[in-house]
Amino acid sequence: MEFRVPAIWRDPGAPADSFYEVRAECTDVPKTRFRIKAGKTLSARKWHAAFSPEGYLDIGKTLSRIQHGGIHPSIRGEVWEFLLGCYDPKSTFDEREQIRQRRRDEYARWKEECRQMFPLVGSGRFITAPIITEDGKAILDPIVLLQTNQHGAVLTPQNTSHAATGIATNGTALETVQESSSHVISDKKEIQWKLTLHQIGLDVVRTDRPLVFYEKQENLSKLWDILAVYAWIDKDVGYCQGMSDLCSPMIMLLDDEADAFWCFERLMRRLRGNFRCTESSVGVEAQLTNLAAITQVIDPKLHQHIETLGGGDYLFAFRMIMVLFRREFSFGDSLYLWEMMWALEYDPDLFSMYEEPDLAGEKADGCKGKAKSIRQCGKFERENMRNGAKNSDAPLPISIFLVASVLKDKSAVLLQEARGLDDVVKILNDMTGNLDAKKACSGAMKLHKKYLRKAKKT
Repeated sequence: MEFRVPAIWRDPGAPADSFYEVRAECTDVPKTRFRIKAGKTLSARKWHAAFSPEGYLDIGKTLSRIQHGGIHPSIRGEVWEFLLGCYDPKSTFDEREQIRQRRRDEYARWKEECRQMFPLVGSGRFITAPIITEDGKAILDPIVLLQTNQHGAVLTPQNTSHAATGIATNGTALETVQESSSHVISDKKEIQWKLTLHQIGLDVVRTDRPLVFYEKQENLSKLWDILAVYAWIDKDVGYCQGMSDLCSPMIMLLDDEADAFWCFERLMRRLRGNFRCTESSVGVEAQLTNLAAITQVIDPKLHQHIETLGGGDYLFAFRMIMVLFRREFSFGDSLYLWEMMWALEYDPDLFSMYEEPDLAGEKADGCKGKAKSIRQCGKFERENMRNGAKNSDAPLPISIFLVASVLKDKSAVLLQEARGLDDVVKILNDMTGNLDAKKACSGAMKLHKKYLRKAKKT
């Protein structure tokens, strides 16, 4: 009797590219390796089955599946909201709906604040040229005048009398350049914000250009609006290059602009330290220092070689850390990588840490609250808990170990072929589209275990 292997075992999985369609003319874009596999990828059915009738989520049931097979693109947005700490798994459907509505209202208020200062916010358009000087004077740039005119008429300096005085004509947004050359803004926060708007616009038109999704002006404008609002409310960070790469997937995965904003805001809670700059340092330098320390422990020969080449500051890994491998993987694979990372380091106290930081601090000190269930934690988080790494002020994120695992994987090539920092950069750039997200995560977990073991001995 012939034995037949069930189809589900033979099935190599369906490609996820169809969910993130690439423009036909973009033929050099790396193909997504992530495949939707029945029984491995978290499906809509398995996800919905993890909720009780009231809406309580047994997130422990889903973490293992996400860690091994990712999330089906059809439910990715709503699962990410939990992974990033937008909602507490221990909340009900009704409680989450109340939070969602409150946040949408809050976003609408912030957006209106921004619109009052610069009426192009929320208009469906955006700018790519400066609108203000560093001392608060308006710049009547012809490009801005064209971009602020919804009817498409080209405005020249000779016919901008209405624009310069802030008079809107026929429902256009000419009022966006209301500051005349004689009017100077004195509020430093507003000046700083307006100085970033054109930079956001320049980054928006460069972000994920191969995707059909961004052929639509409304989607580009949505990305610009979210980043503009975030730059206004985050006084310390504002806007920095690379944020558009982090925000772009949120807009694609969540239909409501406010929901996408809050998902991005939660992601920035994790990463904003990388973007914070002082007069003496850039925030990401701390992570690069951690990367150097990890590499020195797990691959001393490679670390010594990199130092000999003059790369001891590890600046060649700057981009990987800042935008979480968005450039090293295809679009679909980078999302797969992110959700595996977040599932691995998931902490069920994430929501309360963001919403009630004081109470979260008390819980950490053992003053209040019930100890969290280790079953509801990601595998990386569990390792940290077992090894006491969570007692440190800033436990190292899995992303650092991910970069370290990529370097270790390329160790032989780097030692043999890199004769200068340019060679290191070229070898790492050649990885684009050739990395395996699952293998990279697996490598990061092994290095994390090894590092904790060696750190304990020292």
